[in-house]
Parts: sequence; C-alpha cells; structure tokens
Amino acid sequence: QVQFVESGGGTVQPGGSLRLSCAASGSIASISVMLWYRQAPGKQREWVATLTSETSGSLTQYLNSVKGRFTFSRDNAKNTVYLQMNDLKPEDTAVYYCNDASRVPKNLWGQGTQVTVSS
Repeated sequence: QVQFVESGGGTVQPGGSLRLSCAASGSIASISVMLWYRQAPGKQREWVATLTSETSGSLTQYLNSVKGRFTFSRDNAKNTVYLQMNDLKPEDTAVYYCNDASRVPKNLWGQGTQVTVSS
C-alpha cells in the first residue's frame, strides 16, 4: 500500500507563503482522490482540500476558509502532491497531512508537517 511523507512546513509570518510536499512510496497516478487535512492544537483533524485523478479531470475542492489562498496540485512523474499556501493566517497553524481518500476510513496517516503562522 502506498504511504506518504509530508514536508515543507515551517514558521512564517502572517501573509507569508509555504509549499507543502507529499511524497508517495509508489505511483499516485491511479489514486482516484488525494486529500490534505490539518489538525490544530486541541482540535480534531479537518479536511482542507481534495484533488481527483487526471482521468477524473483533476478536480479540486477547498475548505471555504482557504479557498483562493491554497492550491492543490500533483506531479505524477515525481509521485508527489503539493499544497501551495499563500496569504497564510494564524488560524492556518496546524499539522498538515496528505492522504489517499481510501486510507482515511482506516485511520492510516503519515507523520504530517507542522505549519506555524505567527508574528
């Protein structure tokens, strides 16, 4: 089963940008739906964004609070998905996780990457 390793997190000031990467241990081309989630301190993990496969039109959906600021993309040749995050806000502070939608009901997650937005 494909596993994922997230990276690219860090500490930025409000208004800053980060690009998160999620490297898969195998091919992502056939994965129907990829997701980004995040978990802020003391809160439940929440869905952030969805990206469907190329054969399904590479459709995207975003949490309302990140719409227009975050962009979910994929590079099948590198077996990597990305989350470009612009105009970051303190409320975006969380550990970010990527996943194959089929793994979510099984509660299978990577280690995530920490994003901290603070002045």
